[in-house]
Amino acid sequence: MTYTSRPPASVPPPSPHHDVATPAPETSGAPNAPDAAGGAAAPDQAETTAPAKRKPRDPFFDNAKYLAILLVVIGHSLANLQSVPMAEGLYLFIYMFHMPLFIVITGYFSRNWSFSPGKARKLITNVGVPYVVFEFAYSIYDWLVGRNKLEISLLDPYFLTWFLLALFLWRLSTPVWQQIRWPVAVALVFSLLSYMSDLGPTFDLHRVIGLLPFYVLGLMLRPEHFEVLKQPAARVVGIAVLLCGLAVAFMAKGHMNTDWVYWKNSHHGLGVNNVVGTAMRLGMFACAITLVAAFLTLVPKRRTWFTGLGATTLYAYLLHGFVTRLLQFTDWWDAAWMNTVPGVLVVMAGAVVVGTLLCTRPVVRCMSWALEPKMTWAFTPLRRPGTSRSRATEGTKSAPEGTKIIDNSPIRSGQVR
Repeated sequence: MTYTSRPPASVPPPSPHHDVATPAPETSGAPNAPDAAGGAAAPDQAETTAPAKRKPRDPFFDNAKYLAILLVVIGHSLANLQSVPMAEGLYLFIYMFHMPLFIVITGYFSRNWSFSPGKARKLITNVGVPYVVFEFAYSIYDWLVGRNKLEISLLDPYFLTWFLLALFLWRLSTPVWQQIRWPVAVALVFSLLSYMSDLGPTFDLHRVIGLLPFYVLGLMLRPEHFEVLKQPAARVVGIAVLLCGLAVAFMAKGHMNTDWVYWKNSHHGLGVNNVVGTAMRLGMFACAITLVAAFLTLVPKRRTWFTGLGATTLYAYLLHGFVTRLLQFTDWWDAAWMNTVPGVLVVMAGAVVVGTLLCTRPVVRCMSWALEPKMTWAFTPLRRPGTSRSRATEGTKSAPEGTKIIDNSPIRSGQVR
């Protein structure tokens, strides 16, 4: 126990921008909470400890997340229509930046992540548990519907579940990147080195380490950086950059190995030496960041009809795979009409509809048990070495009358820290 006559510091307000995969900071006490001796807090003290009102969510970021998840769903739909040149070019273009875009935004909303009990618990319930649930769900679905061999391995992510595993590991590393010099450069070095050897399928480490620089870049960004992209002049440049990127993608199709854009193979696996591979990866990083910035210039700044859907994009990410896999298992992708230009347009429109519906409130209500489980029964107060309930009780009894007590024992609801 620590005794002090100073009032507790104000608790910082939670971040205004968070979604299912990006939990907001939690506070350990409530405004006007009683002090340790059981008396009511003084009015001036209550004003000091009361947290500021939560700022409204910035619609720009919810809009960006919604548009980003549509790119993901469209990209997975086009993957099975590569016989159509238009689909092949669009697929390469989208895959050059759609996951970097998602990861940069995720990193930006992870800036305040720490090992505090509330945030650690949300990391487990909102990222770790969904990873386990959907790893089992997709593996069983692949077995029952796809008639494939049943294989369940939490060490080898199935299909799109790799992102949850990567996010879990990235979040754990956040305090490290927040405290070192040149974090983006260091992450880039680790990424480039990771492709010089075969890391195998365990934990999908090539993607975890390879895409790490985008996450760290997001950690380093500040609101003023996005304000530059919101300017009208930036939108004109963004449109020009995206059109150039689309043209390059159509020229590169048929000449570039699409495995590059999956970020999951070593240089040897791609058939190049480390010098060529490193140069290629650096070029891909530059292209991806440029396209991400260009895409963000087109995101609406004010609220739209889809702004509210941007807060639940993880639902669309994890659930749309059951639809695309079903079409694959039933050979729908081989239908002649789908493998035409009109067919590709219909599939893209369908992907937009599916991605939108999976972000809606009914889906969230039905699936929150899997993506946002409460699981309060699974947690205990934070265990700290060298503390016990008996020592805490003795310290409380021996405190001089009128002295403010700050409890260093495990955090409980309503206690002042």
